[in-house]
Amino acid sequence: MNQLVGERISIATFKAQTTRHRIMGIVNTPDMQIVFSDTPGVLKPNYKLQESMLAFSESALQDADVLLYVTDVIEDPEKNRDFLEKVQKMTIPVILLINKIDELGANGANGANGAQQLLTAIVEKWHTLLPNAEILPISAKNKFGVDMLLKRIQELLPESPAYFDKDQLTDKPARFFVSEIIREKILLYYDKEIPYAVEVRVERFKETEKKIHINAVIYVERESQKGIIIGHQGVALKKVATEARKALEKFFDKTIYLETFVKVDKDWRSSQKELDSFGYNPE
Repeated sequence: MNQLVGERISIATFKAQTTRHRIMGIVNTPDMQIVFSDTPGVLKPNYKLQESMLAFSESALQDADVLLYVTDVIEDPEKNRDFLEKVQKMTIPVILLINKIDELGANGANGANGAQQLLTAIVEKWHTLLPNAEILPISAKNKFGVDMLLKRIQELLPESPAYFDKDQLTDKPARFFVSEIIREKILLYYDKEIPYAVEVRVERFKETEKKIHINAVIYVERESQKGIIIGHQGVALKKVATEARKALEKFFDKTIYLETFVKVDKDWRSSQKELDSFGYNPE
């Protein structure tokens, strides 16, 4: 979505389950408005947070005019067969995007012919599962196929009045992107369960013409996780805060003053009340 919108709206890391919310990115031209809705990846939920993430994904099946099902050259097509069966029953156009095709020939071991043969086999396997879908190999990282995809989306979308103002880029408020950028840095700098046990809440966002003062609380589930997030003498948390501040200054194009705190909330991933307070309600 970041490539299609032309702005960095969804955080992106190499780790699974990076996206937790449904995020809209809006493309406006003089004669067109396209609203992209980026949802969490499809997964089998193990706790209430993941149930909410799956609900965000399934909500896209209800109100989309065109469905983009994004996979890559690594994912096992059989993994989400139940969800794919729902996709196959849809009456709207479905485009299956096979992303990261640059990785097929990344190390040169496969050669051009070998990479093409691998891609052909991947396309054929997906075609058996979604025979009605258009299949487009792309590389979002290298912008390969992105312009072609945008053109195809324009061809498929029905005419309709604009849903949003012409100068609007997304449906999310500024505080949302602050929490997401902090969470992105945590995903990048911590291993194993830590990033998935973390949520971020912005408690203060005071903006002036040139500066923004932000207080953010990082929630974890256990005291031991709090210690890991903070690190020895606060070094780990300081690194996260510094990198987040740099990214926020680039995002907002203003000087950022960022204070971060860490608190323990052992129930936040399993309590519906807590999840609602963090915005994990697909309704």
